[in-house]
Amino acid sequence: MSLLKVSALSISGLTLWLTPPFVFSRKIPLHNFMQGVALVSGFACCFEARRCALKVVKTEEFEAIQEAAITADMVDEIATSAYVSEQQRRQEAELILINPDLDMEASRQSLEAIYTSDLQDGASTSDNPSYLLYLEVCKSREVGKSNTWIVENVLKMGGRKFADGKAKLESILKQFEEK
Repeated sequence: MSLLKVSALSISGLTLWLTPPFVFSRKIPLHNFMQGVALVSGFACCFEARRCALKVVKTEEFEAIQEAAITADMVDEIATSAYVSEQQRRQEAELILINPDLDMEASRQSLEAIYTSDLQDGASTSDNPSYLLYLEVCKSREVGKSNTWIVENVLKMGGRKFADGKAKLESILKQFEEK
């Protein structure tokens, strides 16, 4: 909208500046006054257009600086996380090299377990949707809720479905407590 305002003011100022000498006569006093008013109005339109244009430029500069700052923050965050992970790997490798009496295969397996634990947690929830129910059941049991309460409120199987809910609870507990 500001660019439209700048354009309209610039065109109006130019028109008010160029039109009076061709429209008004110098011999009529009222025309001289109107020509002066038109010239002053033309100047005012041009100055207002300049002021609006400077405002638009400042806004664009601010947005460019803000975008550059966000980009720099993202790059810095990525570089920091890469540096931290590299340092962790370096420390783990130094630990393995410092302790030659440790079994290398056992060290490798322990490191592999550490790095893949997050992936396995994600896979268990995405592969098996009843894992979330199991977590809710565990939370309810920790609070001290009974199996009846769990079947009715967590599994949402009350009334005629209560027997099915109890069987489902047992199967969920059996499935995940074995692991």
